[in-house]
Amino acid sequence: MIRFLTKNQYKNGVILLWAILALVQAGFTELMDDEAYYWVYSSHLDWGYFDHPPMIALLIKAGYSLFHNELGVRLAMVVLNVLTLILTDKLIGQKDQKVFYLILAGMGAMQLGGILAVPDIPLIFFATLYFYIYRMFLASQSWRNTLLLGISMALMFYSKYHGVLLVFFTLLSNLALLKLYRYYIAVIITTVLFLPHLYWQYAHGFPSLQYHLVERNASAYDISFSLDYLAGQLLLFGPLVGWLLMYYAFRTPVQDTFERALKFCLVGVLAFFLVSTFKGRVEANWTVMVFAPLVILAHQGMVRQGYSTLVLRKTWWISLLLVLVVRVYMMWDFLPGVEVRPEIHHNRAWTAEVERRAEGRPVVFVNSYQSPSKYMFYTGQTAYSLNTAFARRNQYSYWPTEEKLWGKGVLLVTNYRPDVAGFDSLGRQQGHLFTRIDSPYYSYSLLQFEPAARQFGAAPGRTFTVKVGVQNNFGIQLPLDTARPAMLGYAVHGKDNWSTMAVTGISLHEALSKDSVTVQIQAPETKGDYKFKITLTSPAGIEPTNNSPWIKLKVE
Repeated sequence: MIRFLTKNQYKNGVILLWAILALVQAGFTELMDDEAYYWVYSSHLDWGYFDHPPMIALLIKAGYSLFHNELGVRLAMVVLNVLTLILTDKLIGQKDQKVFYLILAGMGAMQLGGILAVPDIPLIFFATLYFYIYRMFLASQSWRNTLLLGISMALMFYSKYHGVLLVFFTLLSNLALLKLYRYYIAVIITTVLFLPHLYWQYAHGFPSLQYHLVERNASAYDISFSLDYLAGQLLLFGPLVGWLLMYYAFRTPVQDTFERALKFCLVGVLAFFLVSTFKGRVEANWTVMVFAPLVILAHQGMVRQGYSTLVLRKTWWISLLLVLVVRVYMMWDFLPGVEVRPEIHHNRAWTAEVERRAEGRPVVFVNSYQSPSKYMFYTGQTAYSLNTAFARRNQYSYWPTEEKLWGKGVLLVTNYRPDVAGFDSLGRQQGHLFTRIDSPYYSYSLLQFEPAARQFGAAPGRTFTVKVGVQNNFGIQLPLDTARPAMLGYAVHGKDNWSTMAVTGISLHEALSKDSVTVQIQAPETKGDYKFKITLTSPAGIEPTNNSPWIKLKVE
């Protein structure tokens, strides 16, 4: 007699297959750029980082302690990805497993991206966990649920700052929470748990806020910011059915307080980032935390409201076929010469060639936090990221690496050919690299010049003065390159990517002998809004380095 599978056995089989495919892909796909960067995070565990809170570093550390390869880097992400599916399934009220599987089949990004060691994966999981516990809290404001609610919010915040939006829109959907004293206790628990990260931000000058709220703002709005965002959302939630899932989720009427929270979070997050496109470019993946609300509401629309599943039933196999092709491509470059995310292929080859050229020397990559991370992962050798005037700072600007290089010979590596002799080219699929031996090496990225004011005005072409404090974040006396003395300078940036750099007559030796120095800066000849920063000319042949925050300049 044929014994048919029960619903639970069928569901467990689907989840098991999902997990197996994820593990295979995680183990045989080379690291993406950001994954390698976060892997370096895990070697320097801390309460915070320039770009993100520390959850991603801790998870990578846990997996990499078991397997010293790509699978180890991604192992915790695979686990959280599978747990997200299980929790989402538990959150669905009126359930139809076939509809649930049809939705998952159409969401290619969840299948492919669910293995990546990036902060989005823990954010999706802990956001789903937050909704699961919030539903429990609505049913009973017990001390247990209060504690769990506070912990779940903290875990979201430790994953990615965007999690605060879910808490805000949940509260907006249910203002009665303000009458519950245990909700305030949950918020206090979250705050206490998040204090170590807040202190880290304070101790480092709030670099994440400066970067995300100020430096990422575009100088002018471009309609492509909004159009790219909208297109990205449709692709993110399913290349073929994302539009339908979003439509159903928006259309589905809510039946209780919990579903109202899901709807508020879904609409609120999507609208918030749409408005954010008026200030600059928004990455499509910033909205991934609404995965659970989207799936639950769209599912309820099809099961409870009777919305048609025809499109999902007609396209599920096409979606899975597309996912399969991409899975294979991520593991095997069967399209050589076609640049579709070239960062996931041939990393061992180019890093080995750089290692050969370095001949045992440390490697300094200019204006790239991705390349030194890849180099260290695939070779195990020391590397550093040196940021020049018009490049943004990153976590390498805070790690104690630079001082270990002083006075040594290094291999300088850039992705452009500087106007100086001696650079040899190195071809790779991700773009050419140019290398040169530099000895002795000196640079001072942790040395910062803090302006007395953050905004200045000047007439076109006129010289004005800026007083800056000298902040030695190395904590030790700096060795100086006497053969090539570093000089203070400044870099000015304006609209249409106009930029210029100049060197002052102030040496680093002179600046270090004082608490502050006064720098003379010449304003651009054309009226308009600009920004500038103080720089240092080191090492030779490379643009001046990034040694201050951006300072506003109005020329009129």
